[in-house]
Amino acid sequence: MTMRRGHYGTVYIAVARTPNPMRQRSTLAHELGHVVFDDWADQPQLDSASPTESRANAFARHLLLPLQSVADLTAAESGHDHLAMLSKIVQRFQVSPAIAAIALEQVGCISTADKARFMSETTPRLAARFGWSDQYQALQMESNRRRAPQRLLTRAISGYLQNAVSIRTIATLRGLDAAVVEKELSDAGLTPAELVPAWVDPGDLPDVDVDLTELDADLGDSGIV
Repeated sequence: MTMRRGHYGTVYIAVARTPNPMRQRSTLAHELGHVVFDDWADQPQLDSASPTESRANAFARHLLLPLQSVADLTAAESGHDHLAMLSKIVQRFQVSPAIAAIALEQVGCISTADKARFMSETTPRLAARFGWSDQYQALQMESNRRRAPQRLLTRAISGYLQNAVSIRTIATLRGLDAAVVEKELSDAGLTPAELVPAWVDPGDLPDVDVDLTELDADLGDSGIV
């Protein structure tokens, strides 16, 4: 989701947690494309085949996987197995096999038939085949974690240090236990400032004239002494 709001046109980009890190990166790049091209509308755009969506997809592919980088890599390692080259590009640039296959075909490294075959490959299968499953699992853990917007979290922590925001609020933003977050901040030397009440001398208080006539009358009418 991408939206723009407020007097200053603040832009928000949100993406769901997912165990598919390459897809998450593509989604973020796609949404950034909408921002770059000012694709703003009053209603959500749901047509994935529209020219606007196709342009954002193309932007994401070229942003994440520049064709010149693909050409340089394939030229330096010409003659290698094409599937191994696909795996290397997916691993290095953290893109989906589909995006990598399109780029390889565009630079003339593989045929259209090979591209169609590689489009059905999956990242877990490539990682298992070419020995980088540990790295892929680490990427999965990162993409499937809740991550609060940094600016929002920075302001919340500033409020916590000034005793204006509770540790539970910060824990909720991060999706963690409050005790864990409090220990993390404490270990980093970040603790709330001590609250010092501002005491005043009673002699400095203004004189107040309290008229209890109506209260006395009400108490008298009720029979309360």
